[in-house]
Amino acid sequence: MESLSCLAYYFSEHPAVVGFRWGQAQWLGTTWFFLFSSIAFYISFAVILHAILLLLFPKRRPLPLGPIPAVHSLAMVLISAVVFAGILISSAAEIRDMRWMLRRYRTTPFQWLFCFPIGTRTSGRVFFWSYLYYLSRFLHAIRPLISIFRHRRLSFFNLLNHSILIFTSFLWLEFSQSFQVLSILLTTLVYSVVYAYRFWTAIGLPAACFPLVMNCQIILLGFNLISNLPVLLFHHINGGCNGIGAWIFNSLLNGTILFLFLSLHVKQHLRRSKSRRLAVAPDRLEAVRNVST
Repeated sequence: MESLSCLAYYFSEHPAVVGFRWGQAQWLGTTWFFLFSSIAFYISFAVILHAILLLLFPKRRPLPLGPIPAVHSLAMVLISAVVFAGILISSAAEIRDMRWMLRRYRTTPFQWLFCFPIGTRTSGRVFFWSYLYYLSRFLHAIRPLISIFRHRRLSFFNLLNHSILIFTSFLWLEFSQSFQVLSILLTTLVYSVVYAYRFWTAIGLPAACFPLVMNCQIILLGFNLISNLPVLLFHHINGGCNGIGAWIFNSLLNGTILFLFLSLHVKQHLRRSKSRRLAVAPDRLEAVRNVST
């Protein structure tokens, strides 16, 4: 019990957590200039890195990275688990401390998870963990750079996807956007599973017999799409949700990601089906010849 209370203190009662305020000078990455310059640098660096590797190694052979993919996956597992635990404990503490405000706005803790009251400021426990989640998106964005070395392929979809994730998590903080608590909880939970699986395979253990990563991504995107309905419902019931403009913009970005993701995987599925048919066709032709002779 003592260890749990100590954990709860550092996750929800520490002065750095309780006293967090977005936009203060001591916190990294809180300006629009940092956001746009970092995304521009990220995309430019990936394109230049891919071009340099093509010049140095034109045969597109995979380049060994040693333990780097496994270390990156393990780091993502740890930080996702920490953010999940932190925002879960902090949300419970936040709901406990602001019951009077919830009664004032005639809302419930369940509604608060989907819809922050108008006037909510980006400060306190929940937004501290939202800020750490925002910083973890930059660590997450290393994944396409690893793929450039391992697969010698530059995926503009992956670059766009990671850039949008950084941008949307910034908007959550900048506009105290509603629904971010549940979104962070599910995203960090899914990423803990996905990157634990990637760490599992990176150290040489057997892969799953089904596309685990793709299924997790579909679950996450589907949840974000379905959860739009409660946000709209509570927005009209409660007389407005904080940051609803940013939420609408983020929903459009999430819809774009979902459309690109589904179209990409449909094309890959059709390509695999075509390659299987081409591989089976010679075998069938040979069987027919054997029967005829």
